[in-house]
Amino acid sequence: MGASRVLVLARGGQPLMPCHPARARALLRKGRAVVVRQAPFVIRLKDRTRDASAVEGVQLRIDPGSKGTGLVLTDEKKELGDHGALVTVRRGLVSVRLEHRGDQIRAGMRQRAGYRRRRRKANLRYRAARAHNRARRTGWLPPSVRHRVDTTFSMAGRLCRQAPVAEIHVERVAFDTHSLSVGRFLQGIEHQRGPLAGTTVRGHVRARWGGTCAYCGAFAVPLNVEHLRPRSRGGSHRIANLVLACAPCNRAKGSKPARAFLADRADRLAVILPQLRAPLDDAATMNATRWQLTDAMSALGKPVHAWAGGLTAANRLAMGLAKTHTMDALCVGPLDHASGDRIVRYPAHVLTARATGRGSYARTTPDSHGFPRLLRTRAKQHFGYITGDLVRAVVPRGTWSGTWTGRVSVRARGQHSVTTPVGRINVSHRYLRLLQRGDGYQWGIRPEPPQSTSRKMG
Repeated sequence: MGASRVLVLARGGQPLMPCHPARARALLRKGRAVVVRQAPFVIRLKDRTRDASAVEGVQLRIDPGSKGTGLVLTDEKKELGDHGALVTVRRGLVSVRLEHRGDQIRAGMRQRAGYRRRRRKANLRYRAARAHNRARRTGWLPPSVRHRVDTTFSMAGRLCRQAPVAEIHVERVAFDTHSLSVGRFLQGIEHQRGPLAGTTVRGHVRARWGGTCAYCGAFAVPLNVEHLRPRSRGGSHRIANLVLACAPCNRAKGSKPARAFLADRADRLAVILPQLRAPLDDAATMNATRWQLTDAMSALGKPVHAWAGGLTAANRLAMGLAKTHTMDALCVGPLDHASGDRIVRYPAHVLTARATGRGSYARTTPDSHGFPRLLRTRAKQHFGYITGDLVRAVVPRGTWSGTWTGRVSVRARGQHSVTTPVGRINVSHRYLRLLQRGDGYQWGIRPEPPQSTSRKMG
């Protein structure tokens, strides 16, 4: 472990090698540098240009994920090993955990679609469904999936501008969703024969449940195909999510989860739960974006190298590191462990960047049915501040007297709200000082977790 390095810029704004925090404090105390950004912390030297500095270059290593992505700046050096041979020593300099908001985007798109669907059904006569033959450009991705590529590319470009990145290493992993859905490794022709080989969805579900209702056991009655995890709660049309249900049970369950609906019938719940499978949304997202992400990184003008996920796992296990996105990013790329190559340090604290967006383009606030309820102000800036700005509040008196630092939510009357570690406080704009303009991310710091064998999520 070690302290996270501080990003340094030359007098002209060109990136230099990161330095130790103690060195950065000494430069600021002597007046030789100024603070450029608070998160990530970047300083700019006043008396040194890039031509007068020794810049060896660093590597940017990326471990992409569906819910979060790890980005780590590293440097590699050649040192003499125990037997006198040259070995590669890798050090982690800066770790960033990027948290995506694809789930929020998908929920917003579904809500908007529901509003529009309701208005069409309530106010218009029946009309035939629109044909699904609209062409999409090559490489099109849904907005919630495209967001993951765009935010990763944006964060990588920011690090390339603030650090002398010489090359980019990306983990390109593929998931076998067919094997994941079955729960075992498939080989050969098994990949071509899914659960519906030689039958239909209704026939497969009827054969599985013997023509009886999965909730009450009713037989010889009309049965419907029911979703265990409702569509309104993120459920899919997978075979593992479908059961048979009689009409009364189907109406009574509605949009409830199966656990809540069968809370008082443990015997039926014990039969249904083994059928449920983990959602494959994250695996499908990774399969859809792995090529797009690599192609996007090539636009940064740096050499891009793609590596398999098995190589990352082997490096992490050989070094005995915990399984997190930032640790996996540190292990991306080849290391010859037989020759003595090793990872000697990693940052003790991780800089977290949670994507929050830059506001909404909506001109009205809708009600529960999707109709406009009130108009929204078109002005985003009030008394010099915009929602998302990083500010420092110095409150001279009152309940919240003291100095507070956090993100601000602006109000038109000037009594802004500031997020602090103890909660949100209301502060007048007169007591605020701008530290950094909002950039669409909520920044924070968390410690790197200790050694763990738990499974990485997202």
